[in-house]
Amino acid sequence: MRARVLAAALAAAGLVTLASPAIAAGKEAELLQRLAERLEKLEARNAELEKEVKTLKADNEKIEKGLESERISQYEPELTARLKAVEKDALEMRKSSKVIEALDGLKAGASLTTVAQKPSGLPRHTADGNSQLSYRADATVELPLGPIGDVEQKLFAHFRMGQGLGLNTPFANLGHFASAPNAVAFRASGANPDDSVAILAQAWYQAAIPLPVGGFKPHSREKLELTFGKIDIFGFFDQNDAAGDESVQFMNSVFVHNPLLDAGGEVAVDANGFQPGFIAAYVNETNKAEPWRLSLGAFGAGERGANYQRSLSSPLLIAQAEKQLKLFGGLSGNYRAYAWHRNGVTQLDGVSEANHTGFGLSVDQRVGDGMNLFARYGKLLKGQLPFDQALTAGAEINGSYWGRGGDAIGLAGAWLKSSSDYRRLGGSGDLYGDGSGVFAYAPSGAEKLAEIYYRYRVSSQFELTPDFQWIGRPGANPDAKAVKVVGVRANVSF
Repeated sequence: MRARVLAAALAAAGLVTLASPAIAAGKEAELLQRLAERLEKLEARNAELEKEVKTLKADNEKIEKGLESERISQYEPELTARLKAVEKDALEMRKSSKVIEALDGLKAGASLTTVAQKPSGLPRHTADGNSQLSYRADATVELPLGPIGDVEQKLFAHFRMGQGLGLNTPFANLGHFASAPNAVAFRASGANPDDSVAILAQAWYQAAIPLPVGGFKPHSREKLELTFGKIDIFGFFDQNDAAGDESVQFMNSVFVHNPLLDAGGEVAVDANGFQPGFIAAYVNETNKAEPWRLSLGAFGAGERGANYQRSLSSPLLIAQAEKQLKLFGGLSGNYRAYAWHRNGVTQLDGVSEANHTGFGLSVDQRVGDGMNLFARYGKLLKGQLPFDQALTAGAEINGSYWGRGGDAIGLAGAWLKSSSDYRRLGGSGDLYGDGSGVFAYAPSGAEKLAEIYYRYRVSSQFELTPDFQWIGRPGANPDAKAVKVVGVRANVSF
């Protein structure tokens, strides 16, 4: 029957002629047989395709069912499991990229500084005035915030902890001008000597606004920086590249900052050395090699002003102009001039109050590839302090001159001129630091200091610094013997 159907189909197609006697019966049968075999193969393949379609439909239903759940199961199709795994990896990578993007520009640092010192030349050592050991640990984080239009923002935090006040406290009782032989020493205010308390030393916000406002930021060479929060004033005023970091450079506070501001107490910080403040600064980088800046700051100052109790009652106002110059064949130097004013400062008699006004200069200049000179000068124009003028100068010399590029030698001297009010009222001191040897003297001249150190680099993150200090005529007392302090500092940082 099938052969007849095929024959009829072939006849209709004109492939064969049923009525033609030219076609042999054998050839027709062979052709019909071949066509029948091909038809059977097509029918078999069609049946297989139907099974495959049913299988694909079943698999597709399993895949759709598996994709409805976020869980990866061993019973679901391999394709579903692999697809979910790829999606999971892609999501994790996206999350990681978002975290990396959010932390882009993050800056962090930490350091541990330990100091050991021993004085000589004192009339009698006390339990607190003999050899001293102290340590301080610092950690800083600077986090960039998302910009607001063209305005860039960042948040800065500084944590500090430590133990041991070093030789600072007993020296204050010896009648000298309150400089700190160990400016590294730190113990949180009110903490027991056995405690090592960490504090939030600084926490401030800064916004950098390109000028002119509304202009094209890539072409801007000027900006306005606004900063507020809990601040270390010396991070923004009286900076000095050669003498400004007690953890790696000079240790006596008269060389770290302007003596009138620091040892003289004009900044009037809290017990931990910080204070609330607001700073507005105009930065001009039209000449990128020699930019300049104008800064104006208002800070809570005094016994209650610096610790957020009455911060706005008698603030410290300070203004600074600074310029970077390329001298001596293109070597960098920084030149800063500033002035400050405070209201209601207690005078030397401990009772009366008056306004204080003064000015200062801070200069650091490279004069060679490995030599950096510095100088500071300060003068109190109005008010009373034990000394009303201060001059410090020195140099840091890089070890590349003797084949130790990571080392450095620092040497400096200071001159603190006693004020006429202090000479008129007379000075006083405590020979033993315990109240048993209180004496009075007639001040004259100036207190003089000198310091020399050698910073030896053990590794890129570890430095050892032997240090020697000399204090002559402490407290401008002509009869006082010179005091010598020998010490060593270890600093680990990254």
